[in-house]
Amino acid sequence: MTRKEQKEERRQAILMTALTLFVERGYHDTKITDIAEAVPMSTGLMFHYFASKEELLLELVRMGTMGPGSIGQDVNVPPDVYLTMFLKQVFSFAAEQPWVFYMFVLMAQVRRPGMPEEARKLAESVDAVTPTVKLIKKGQKEGIFHKGNAETMAISFWASVQGIMEFRSINKEMTMPDPEWIVAMLK
Repeated sequence: MTRKEQKEERRQAILMTALTLFVERGYHDTKITDIAEAVPMSTGLMFHYFASKEELLLELVRMGTMGPGSIGQDVNVPPDVYLTMFLKQVFSFAAEQPWVFYMFVLMAQVRRPGMPEEARKLAESVDAVTPTVKLIKKGQKEGIFHKGNAETMAISFWASVQGIMEFRSINKEMTMPDPEWIVAMLK
């Protein structure tokens, strides 16, 4: 392994450790020394990777912005099929990379008042609801989804996904639900 690869591996270990501690203990109750000790490495060495706890949080939130906010739509796929496939991919990726469950929790936590402002604004910039509203409206127009306020339906859809991901982050033995069950709420 090259020195560059070792450095990246250590950087990832810091990020995953911080993610776990921020979710399990809370951002404000986690100290840099706690993260360094859990990695394990010296606190001084950790500062060579991240200048502050806030910078570490910001990097995690940047990673989190790559998630469900990336939802779009292939115009050739019916909205219900698209949402089902999208959730299958999210759940499958999370099963392979369990940190994803914690990322859902962290992104929700960071949106709350009292969190570092730059991280909070970045987390709030992730918008999975608006593209989902468009999908729901298209599905309603095509008779796939039931009538109702598309924004409320999209929020309910994502609240369900968020709840599942949060529950799974606590209960590692949980069997993930069939994505079709979640999409069925819209039908």
